[in-house]
Amino acid sequence: MRVLLTGATGFIGKSVAARLKERGDIVVPVTRRPTSPGEVGIDLQAGRLDTSRLPGGTLEGIDASIHLAGEPIIGRWTARKSEAIRSSRIAIGDLVARSLLPLERRPLVHVTGSAIGIYGNRGEEPLDESSELGSGFLADLCRAWEAAAAPATEAGIRTVAVRTGIVLGRGGALAPQLRLFKLGLGGRLGDGRQWLSWISLSDEVSAIVRALDDDSLFGPINATAPNPVRNSEFTSGLATAVHRKARLAVPGGALKLALGSGPAEEMLLASQRVVPRRLLDSGFSFSHETVEDALRAVVG
Repeated sequence: MRVLLTGATGFIGKSVAARLKERGDIVVPVTRRPTSPGEVGIDLQAGRLDTSRLPGGTLEGIDASIHLAGEPIIGRWTARKSEAIRSSRIAIGDLVARSLLPLERRPLVHVTGSAIGIYGNRGEEPLDESSELGSGFLADLCRAWEAAAAPATEAGIRTVAVRTGIVLGRGGALAPQLRLFKLGLGGRLGDGRQWLSWISLSDEVSAIVRALDDDSLFGPINATAPNPVRNSEFTSGLATAVHRKARLAVPGGALKLALGSGPAEEMLLASQRVVPRRLLDSGFSFSHETVEDALRAVVG
């Protein structure tokens, strides 16, 4: 397949591109930087994709598209940061989806990233793809992120929204935690009772590729391992993986002071007990079903 891919140099996108190439697919990266031959440029101001560096100067012949671009959400959500977070997901997502419509032969499938932040802070409630959506900055962001793919859906292209949890791999959100834990400075966040829904990087990539290949999948799918854990369990597992103790605790107030109340409450202290019901029902097999196994794979 020829696969159009935004976010091809990102933490997840880089691994997706590698997996696709390994199996013989051709990856066509979509990028904001000046493009090399075979790449597609993004011109948000003009509202178009620059396909001049492609053979024939067109997207014709693209079999599938994946939208994984996204400004990192960690950090204070200033007005500038919030706009970058939104535009990288929503404006680019809308542009990519609309760019597929004029093609004589449209792609068979369009996969868009999303996140479990769409469910909001839900305490002890088990959540699957049929659960009601939540509220807050991240929930609203994810709604709009998924809605940006609507032009593809309305044109009859099978569309899948991959609602991703915390991805455990060498990089991403785990990297700063690993550094602290290796120094013996790791600890639980708040009271540690909040549920954390995670997935290993290799399983995340497999879920995205499955979304490409499995005609039975459409709409939202939760990309999380089947065994979410409480923050205190995750803390213990990470400390064990790096052969350190984790006796510390970071009070919720300190997190809010450091990051702002929004990021602290919605990313670090929110409780989301998510189950990948649709992936499991499709027969998907996880390589890492327990957080201890996933963390050992990362650290090892």
